[in-house]
Amino acid sequence: MITRGEFFMIKDMYRKGMTISDIARELSIDRKTARKYIHSTTAPSKPKRKKKSKLDPYKEYLHRRMMEDHVFNGDDY
Repeated sequence: MITRGEFFMIKDMYRKGMTISDIARELSIDRKTARKYIHSTTAPSKPKRKKKSKLDPYKEYLHRRMMEDHVFNGDDY
């Protein structure tokens, strides 16, 4: 995946008349990738993922215990 900056650079280079092969060579990417982003209307973005924690079922209990013992960081355990 390319960065947003590279996406706009590809668009700009193509607008200035560079060929897809020249753009790919200049940016060290595949020609198919350059073509894909030239014809794309939106910039790439990172997919947002929320990974579940193994501690999720216990967080309420842990939080309650930490408040009872006045523990505000993990170093005291």
